[in-house]
Amino acid sequence: MKMTGAENNSELTMEHVQNLIKKKDEIEEQIKAYYDVLEDGVGVEGPLVDDEGFPRDDVNLYQIRAARHNISCLQNDHKAIMVEIEEALHDLHAREKAKRDEDQAEAQQEAMEQQVTLPPPFARVEAVTEGSPASRAGLKVGDEMIEFGSVHTGNFQNLQNIASVVQHSEGKPLRVSVLRADQKVTMSLIPQRWSGRGLLGCNILPVQR
Repeated sequence: MKMTGAENNSELTMEHVQNLIKKKDEIEEQIKAYYDVLEDGVGVEGPLVDDEGFPRDDVNLYQIRAARHNISCLQNDHKAIMVEIEEALHDLHAREKAKRDEDQAEAQQEAMEQQVTLPPPFARVEAVTEGSPASRAGLKVGDEMIEFGSVHTGNFQNLQNIASVVQHSEGKPLRVSVLRADQKVTMSLIPQRWSGRGLLGCNILPVQR
């Protein structure tokens, strides 16, 4: 039996393998149906001629010959599709392993590059009040700032730099980048009035360098 279509597609997926398994099951059902036909007659190996060598007239010879022929063909198809299923599963598992290895290598490379290229932090978040603009933006205690609007490691001098940016950005989104668990996290923080003090609702201290 010749397989065409999705089974020969280079982009093999589990769906393709499941289709092959479905075809295998269909072949097995057909083989069983033909065996049922033969069991009602002379079986797979029973003679089709009588003791005198004449064709038997007590069975449907055409039906028996057709069933035996179809069983033989289907058994060959079954062997072929079993090989195809085995090869497809092996190929699929190999690709999945290669993809996992590639993703892991890329993640490791990205982490290494990030550690090399990320600037040192200039401030650390000491407290964040629940429901505040800082809290809604996703800022967490322990976050180390490397960017706060126009303020960054290269131009930060003191906390007045941050205060000035906040005062001039009320109601406007600020790009804030922090280091969290050695990973860079970027968020949008909107300084605005809320039920608590100030426009941020967090306590920030400079990092001693």
